[in-house]
Amino acid sequence: MTPAPAEKPRIPRPVWFLGLTSLFTDAATEMIYPLLPVYLSRVLGAGALSLGIIEGVAEGVNSLLKVLSGYWTDRSTRRRPIVIGGYAISSIARPFIAVTTSWPQVLVIRALDRVGKGIRGAPRDVLLARFATPTTRGRIYGFHNAMDHTGAIVGPLVATVFLFFMPDEYRLLFGLTAIPGAIAVALLFFVDEAAAVDSNPRTSEPRTTTNYQPPTTNQRLPGRVVALLGVLLVFSLGNSADAFLLLRLSDALGGATYVPLLWAAIHVVKASLSTWGGSLSDQFGRRRVIIAGWIVYALVYFGFATSAGATAFIAWFLFYGLYFALAEGAEKALIADLTPADRRGAAFGWYNATIGVGALIASVLFGELYEHFGAPVAFMTGAALAGVAAVLLLFIRTDTIKDSDA
Repeated sequence: MTPAPAEKPRIPRPVWFLGLTSLFTDAATEMIYPLLPVYLSRVLGAGALSLGIIEGVAEGVNSLLKVLSGYWTDRSTRRRPIVIGGYAISSIARPFIAVTTSWPQVLVIRALDRVGKGIRGAPRDVLLARFATPTTRGRIYGFHNAMDHTGAIVGPLVATVFLFFMPDEYRLLFGLTAIPGAIAVALLFFVDEAAAVDSNPRTSEPRTTTNYQPPTTNQRLPGRVVALLGVLLVFSLGNSADAFLLLRLSDALGGATYVPLLWAAIHVVKASLSTWGGSLSDQFGRRRVIIAGWIVYALVYFGFATSAGATAFIAWFLFYGLYFALAEGAEKALIADLTPADRRGAAFGWYNATIGVGALIASVLFGELYEHFGAPVAFMTGAALAGVAAVLLLFIRTDTIKDSDA
């Protein structure tokens, strides 16, 4: 008799609230982000290099704070207040883009928005690890990414409908992002951070915060985590801001009218496949799934470098969503796999910082290449770095930590 298939584990209630918070936050962000290149170029008169500087500096600030927040997280008995503070800063700062009159002002506000993201990233990822077991981490992180991407569907759709009825009213639209931002912060008060489900003492934290003693010594990250971060940096050096994909797409389409709609469409792909992609890493191994995602990324950037017609650009852009589904959740799950619980905040801080530093360098470099050598050279550079990173990842041991590992 054939055994019945195992029932998929239920998503814990705190993970739902953290996911809904990301949904509303990303909805607010994505009401602005896909329109930012057009707003900068057509309303404020900024060029591609300015866009690269804005995104690069914003991610640089984000990266520095992620490291500090990670160590702070490991030394704190409560993570939820840190997460609330980070989301609140972003929610307050973001709507002020509505009153900007020059690109340096946009830079300041984007930096403040990323300050909030930098503060909340590591403690939120540690909280998610508390609500997962070693065999469900990919699914939990994939689910959270799916909720995040669902918000990125809602945001552009709202922006598209709004601009259809109120054309060119960018400033009013940006100001209205205060509403979903406030909802996102309110949802965090329903997260019970004591409801941990991973009972493995090596890989989990205590179930309650009352008996938790933060580490008193500076412990180094495991060597494999450091090596993994190095490979992630190589990949990130070619992973420029998605604003350049949107700029290339708007050029191919002859305008920005349908860009928010396509931005929503790619997030349909991400939201639909992210939980599945994370679960694949639980079943077949993190490294295989991450490499598959990076290969998809390289193919997309190669396509953006060599394609000519609008239809091809749209197809490559939607295919790009598969990269996120395969790589995002698996990368975070792998960091949790390779790091003891008492150093996980620092590990996630360095992980997010590595991605951000790479984005800073990549965005400025990409802007230079795009502006002075053309889009094909810029996109081919990103594709090549993704291919190199995929090869390097093959040389890193990625089996889960054992008691003897440190």
